[in-house]
Amino acid sequence: MKNGINVKQLILWGLYDFANSIVMIVFFMYYSQWLVVEQGVSDFWFNMTFVGSSLLFLLTVPVAGSIIDKTKIGLPGLRIATIFSVLLYFVTGFIAVVYPSHYIITILTYSLATYFYLFSFTFYNPLLKDIAVPEHHGLASGWGNFSGWLGEIFGLVVAIPLVSGFVFFVGAPGRAQALMPSAILFLLFSLPMLIFFKESTTRVQVSINIKQEYKDVIKSFVKLCVAPGVGLFFLAYFFFNDAITTASNNFPIFVQKLYGVSDLTQTYLLLGIIVTSAIGAPVSGWLADKFGFKRVLLWILAGWVVVFPLLAIVKSFSLFIAVCVAMGLWFGAIWTITRAYLVQLTPPEMINQSFTYYTLMERLATFIGPISWGLVVTYVPKTDALNYRSAAALMTVFVIVGLFIARKLPDRRKTA
Repeated sequence: MKNGINVKQLILWGLYDFANSIVMIVFFMYYSQWLVVEQGVSDFWFNMTFVGSSLLFLLTVPVAGSIIDKTKIGLPGLRIATIFSVLLYFVTGFIAVVYPSHYIITILTYSLATYFYLFSFTFYNPLLKDIAVPEHHGLASGWGNFSGWLGEIFGLVVAIPLVSGFVFFVGAPGRAQALMPSAILFLLFSLPMLIFFKESTTRVQVSINIKQEYKDVIKSFVKLCVAPGVGLFFLAYFFFNDAITTASNNFPIFVQKLYGVSDLTQTYLLLGIIVTSAIGAPVSGWLADKFGFKRVLLWILAGWVVVFPLLAIVKSFSLFIAVCVAMGLWFGAIWTITRAYLVQLTPPEMINQSFTYYTLMERLATFIGPISWGLVVTYVPKTDALNYRSAAALMTVFVIVGLFIARKLPDRRKTA
């Protein structure tokens, strides 16, 4: 333990974030465009893939979090969720390359892959407690996210020769070529964490009644929400994360529809965003440890209130690049702060359930945001991409609601 942080554990934890970010960014960037632009599937149905994974998540994850809190161990679940996620991402990429006419099947496999990808964070995020003392949760979380942004950079760099047609393995060259390799890299870089990470707690032998666990879900959620600040945190997170997640999921399509730039240009733009995100992650964590999580969270949300309207109104692509690169600082900061802030607010005996609902709030947000985005894009006039600009502007409303609620959260230092 160095300065309150277990460096070896942090490296393994960060390497897993590096690994899952590779597959996330590649599918985010290229699967979405392959499905919508190349296969002609509507934006609405693409967004429904997130709704489908969210429904499955809602039905299963609360019980999983309760079981983890009782057994006191989460690594086995992390291993299982990771293996299923890797397999389903790989199958999605395989179909896209070898049997592209069966793109409907990829909607199902991608939804399931996303479900297990999200499921893994139920086990992964609480391990922050095994890495750093509470006074350094912000900085440790920031370095973890920093590793994730590095993983996104690596994923995009690896994808460039694949999507440009310079290298391809089977099938036709193009966007789909990057999908299978990203799943393989996810597995390879996640293995050190899955094998060598050590939890500080030992498994507790308890009798688990699945039927009873489902009956106790509402009771445990209510108990968690009455803990000071936790319920308000979830409510605020639901709204502002709704906007940020929806906009990020649709970003490649948004850029394509507004400016019609090449995949290579989009990749370089995304690399610029990721570089500033990597800077924003540890810096925001350090600021939160110094000034308090509530204050820094409010600063970040105020920034998003400015960013979304700018994305909607700028017409010059050069100016759009400047806004996007600056936006990366807020991307790097938001999940760094929320993850560590929740650790500070949650009673220790409920930490796994808390992160279950943290991810669940993120998924519940994908009901309102994607549906709203899809409806605006479908029914608002399409002249000068007004429909996409309106959808981006609408996200500001969700952030403002989240900001208003977050103002009532307790200060992290007072809570500690």
